Amino acid sequence: MNSIKSLALLGLLLTPLAQADELPAAIKAVEGRGAKVVGSFDAPGGLKGYAARYNGQGLALYLTADGEHVLIGTLLDAKGEDLTKAPLERLVYQPLGQEMWQQLQDSTWIADGDDQAARVVYMFSDPNCPYCNMFWRQARPWVEAGRVQVRHVMVGMLRPDSPGKAAALLAASDQRKALGEHESAGRESTLKPLGKIPEKITEQLNANMELMGEMGASATPAIYYLDDAGRLQQQNGAPRPDMLETIMGSAKP
Repeated sequence: MNSIKSLALLGLLLTPLAQADELPAAIKAVEGRGAKVVGSFDAPGGLKGYAARYNGQGLALYLTADGEHVLIGTLLDAKGEDLTKAPLERLVYQPLGQEMWQQLQDSTWIADGDDQAARVVYMFSDPNCPYCNMFWRQARPWVEAGRVQVRHVMVGMLRPDSPGKAAALLAASDQRKALGEHESAGRESTLKPLGKIPEKITEQLNANMELMGEMGASATPAIYYLDDAGRLQQQNGAPRPDMLETIMGSAKP
């Protein structure tokens, strides 16, 4: 996914949008096709720029000087520099990143690691996912050193008993202990799926699955973290060893 510039800069350089009924007809026509205009920006050559979201991605719209036509795409200058990237980062990806991070915080997850850890990493995790277990093992040095807390956003999608196993972890009296025992055992885990999943936990699992789709992930583990510049980043699958320090935010303890 696209990098999302520092969340601390959110709100800077944004141009307030006029009310929807004040948007030019050509821009409204693009909205009519499913795009959502979220801001405007200055553009060269008599053009007026608008930033929009479409299917979770940023879209740059350029209104011509006559106000009757709109161009969609990337604008380059004579040096070949991209004049579209920065406005989309400010107006689309920055706010989108903040929304995604908040949604992760508000989801149903099981914490692995110190609550006071300086860094938080979220991952969509299925109890039957071997690559989720791989990442759990990869993260041990940082988690055990108290530097990182990994939050497992539980889903049940890989096998018929995945929802029941995820529910068993969420229903445990000590979720962290149950998760730790399950992951440390790996293939030898004795975690039993719940035969009857409580309605509340069903709702939590369904909400987590919906959020996973909204965030553009289709498989587990899907890992989300903020990089050193505060940009939201996504890692699909267990990361390569050379990516671990980037995700964890520090060298291996």
